[in-house]
Amino acid sequence: MSLVGMILRKVMPVPRPEEFSRALFLGPHPDDIEIGAGATAARMAAEGKSVTFLVVTDGRFGTENADLGLPAEELADLREREARRSAAVLGVTDVRFLRLSDGGFYTDEELRRGIAAVMGEVQPEVVFAPDPVPRNECHPDHLRVGRAAGELVCFGYNRGIFARLGAGPSPARAVAYYMTGRPNRYVRTSGLLARQRAAIRCHKSQFPPESGALRDVCLYLKLRAAQFGLRSGHRAAEGFRVLGNAQMHVLSEFGE
Repeated sequence: MSLVGMILRKVMPVPRPEEFSRALFLGPHPDDIEIGAGATAARMAAEGKSVTFLVVTDGRFGTENADLGLPAEELADLREREARRSAAVLGVTDVRFLRLSDGGFYTDEELRRGIAAVMGEVQPEVVFAPDPVPRNECHPDHLRVGRAAGELVCFGYNRGIFARLGAGPSPARAVAYYMTGRPNRYVRTSGLLARQRAAIRCHKSQFPPESGALRDVCLYLKLRAAQFGLRSGHRAAEGFRVLGNAQMHVLSEFGE
């Protein structure tokens, strides 16, 4: 890193997402927040922070569980109920749904308007979303939600732009990308893995009890928590690629 980059990192550090008082967690599908950042959400809720979950799509195409045999609309309703139960396990009671169609069958305008409306209402200081530029993510819902999150945080202060989206301004101070291979901030989550696993078990349409899928995701969470914990000096942690207002526009080359 250049000398200028090191100086800028010192004088304009990347924010610590867990230190904000108001957080909006965006999930492309029911269960994504729990997998990507569930322990962090649980920690912030337990600390008395304002935590809102917004699930963007209805998950109507999101199960390979042939035993369910549900029409798409009924599966969407089931997944919403599961998401509410899962959030409650994490201590989160403000759970909202855009009910856009799973699989990317919506416009970017619908996506931005839906997220902007909730941002205008809850006024988050930090918005959590999937990393929109990972090396190996191909799901359009994940990529589009992450991209929209960054754009809206960047424009959140702008009354004119948010008015065009039908929302009031929302001057958030950071976006924290989960499901990332390039974390620059780590949130200590020691003692919260069991709660995170319990939350994921609420999504029975996706992870039937005793299924291989459930075992795999629980093992992944355990290994990820340990890996990020080692990097950050904690027993367990979740990692995020965080961009503050300084890093997401103009000075973005110094945010890496």
